[in-house]
Amino acid sequence: MKITRIESLQNIAYEVRKDILEEVYEAQSGHPGGALSCADILTVLYFNQMNVDPKRPDDIGRDRFVLSKGHCSPALYSILAKKGYFEKEYLKTFRKKDSFLQGHPDMKKVPGVDMTTGSLGQGLSAAVGMAIASKMNEAGCRVYCLVGDGEIEEGQIWEAAMSAYKNKLDNLCVIVDNNGLQIDGKVEEVSGLDNIEGKFRSFGFNVINVDGHNIASIIDAFDTAKQTKNVPTAIIAKTVKGKGVSFMENQVGWHGKAPNKEEYEKAIEELDTMKVGM
Repeated sequence: MKITRIESLQNIAYEVRKDILEEVYEAQSGHPGGALSCADILTVLYFNQMNVDPKRPDDIGRDRFVLSKGHCSPALYSILAKKGYFEKEYLKTFRKKDSFLQGHPDMKKVPGVDMTTGSLGQGLSAAVGMAIASKMNEAGCRVYCLVGDGEIEEGQIWEAAMSAYKNKLDNLCVIVDNNGLQIDGKVEEVSGLDNIEGKFRSFGFNVINVDGHNIASIIDAFDTAKQTKNVPTAIIAKTVKGKGVSFMENQVGWHGKAPNKEEYEKAIEELDTMKVGM
């Protein structure tokens, strides 16, 4: 069911952020910063945009999603549980022995996951292949791929971008989670990466800049992408790493660190202020 009410989507994103913190806290391992920064994007995708049905997980006409920044799996797992692909109680098993919810999503184990990811830079190539297959099969599905801004330092991203343009993949939408930080520090300082918009434009993409935490703006961006013909779209979403938790926001140390009990409780308390209608 498509959800159009902004407040409802905001509350889903709030719940996703709480799930992310619980998953990482229970595991005492994981990557909360980047998962928190993409919560609003994934919420809009799965509850407002994508044609997916957990009762028909193998439907050839379903839309596809590739979490190329696979270490941010806690966000995706929360979304999939909320969509009904598996019970929410399994989120507490994140990264634990024998759990199907490991640190990076596995398409052979996790219901609703379209591509196994983890090694950064490879997800967009898989998404391009899916988009080409959809064109060949006339399946009519759209393919979405979320990449990190640090991740696009990888050369394979740009090889895939060239292929996407050459094959006129207007059914492909790349979303860049542009939170400005990667494991080693600020993206601009680590690699000198700047003008992401210009880079994608030079590869022939339709480019849309958006506030990655503004639900209405994200919806508009995806709707615009659907109307674009003959070229792929890149949505550059400006986000905040650790969004929603003051002591995690814009702090590179929270890229791959689990909170202790005191930090977890404080984070949940802060997140509770984000719920609409309280």
